[in-house]
Amino acid sequence: MKKILIVVDMQNDFIDGSLGTKEAVAILPAVKAKIKAYKDNGDTIIYTRDTHQENYLLTQEGKKLPVPHCIEGTEGWEIADGLMVDGADVINKETFGFYGWDRYLAPYLEGEDEVSVELIGLCTDICVVSNAIVIKTFFPDIPVYVDAKCCAGVTPETHKAALETMKMCQVNVEE
Repeated sequence: MKKILIVVDMQNDFIDGSLGTKEAVAILPAVKAKIKAYKDNGDTIIYTRDTHQENYLLTQEGKKLPVPHCIEGTEGWEIADGLMVDGADVINKETFGFYGWDRYLAPYLEGEDEVSVELIGLCTDICVVSNAIVIKTFFPDIPVYVDAKCCAGVTPETHKAALETMKMCQVNVEE
């Protein structure tokens, strides 16, 4: 079976930076262990990185969330230390969900009879849920998983709500 792990926005600004939370810090050991398991098994690992520019506060998102974060080239934009592995891909995305999953994942899926996609990372209630639903929409027959122990939301309540939303959209949530 071909297994793909998507590590969503495990960036410094979301962990202990401008939008960091204690819940995001708390999932780091589980995230590291999950990445290591995929790496040790020779599976595919893809990272996404929320990517904004200096004009962030002038954008639609910046007007709704006026906290500069993940500005390209800054320390806050970088994937947290100890999480990156050699041979992994990185997707810089400009919004919550990456809408190129259909084209991006297609080469990984060619000729594969059994494939699964698992998402972990931040924030459960914004970027994880967005990407899980986009992938499920493009690939309805591929099982999509989210490991709740390797995710954190803006708040514990919205984390739980996002998990329930994903379950309703046929995403397999492991709690």
